[in-house]
Amino acid sequence: HIYSHLLLHHGETARAIGFQVKNCEAFYTAAMQNGACSIEVPTEYSDGSGTYIRAAIATYGDTIHPIIERTEYTGCFAPGFVPFEGIFDPIPVSQDVGLLRIDHIVGNVELGKMEHWVRFYEKVLGFHEMTHFTDEDISTEYSALMSKVLANGNNKIKFPINEPAQGRRKSQIEEYLDFHRGPGVQHIALLTGDIIQTVTKLRENGVQFLSVPKAYYESLPTRIGEIDEKFEEIANLGILADRDDDGYLLQLFTKPVQDRPTLFFEIIQRHGSQGFGIGNFKALFEAIEREQARRGNL
Repeated sequence: HIYSHLLLHHGETARAIGFQVKNCEAFYTAAMQNGACSIEVPTEYSDGSGTYIRAAIATYGDTIHPIIERTEYTGCFAPGFVPFEGIFDPIPVSQDVGLLRIDHIVGNVELGKMEHWVRFYEKVLGFHEMTHFTDEDISTEYSALMSKVLANGNNKIKFPINEPAQGRRKSQIEEYLDFHRGPGVQHIALLTGDIIQTVTKLRENGVQFLSVPKAYYESLPTRIGEIDEKFEEIANLGILADRDDDGYLLQLFTKPVQDRPTLFFEIIQRHGSQGFGIGNFKALFEAIEREQARRGNL
């Protein structure tokens, strides 16, 4: 089975990043005309809840983009799926960690391949380059990477794409590519409206986050200025903060979800800022490198 193969080859990974569209056939046809590689032609699936149409195209590595039309479907997810009724009680509202939606999804690709995938998203899916970061923006003493952020017309869907840059040691992107055995999703950023509450509950639930040196917080009030949250709470929870012309953001990154140093999650709260925390890049990547050094891969 394809998913057994993917699990053995990549470990825990994000296989499918789906788009819900109004017209699957039209979207798929336009994508194919613009150079997409087909994984699944538009196919109808039906059950008592209506008709669901799905197609899929390929992107970097073994990742795919399912194209979903569900305007005539009222079921919980898709034909063949039913609401889960297991041995566990539903999670009480009081235990909801407060995650709202996906904010962005970051992909890692091989050296020299970033521009190829930038052109793919621009030509095939009509995305535009929202911003970019050079190896001077994202570097430490040992390694560096480059990144470009692709977004759809209203900037609701955002896909940063990373590639390694030359450095003194193996970069975190190279480590990912080695252990993932090729390109794939590096991390999924989840938006929250209250990062203090969300991170507190996630930590209580056993989620492990990257550690941030205490020195990071010594100059934070001066660098960030006035914010709604208490700096003491941010420091105690290990949350990073950054400000740009539009406002500020708060973010924190989990450790990888498995023993391979590949997929992880980001928790992010935005107060006006639509950036990605450029002021935190050095602190973040040094934190990742500390974990990398513990694994003996730096």
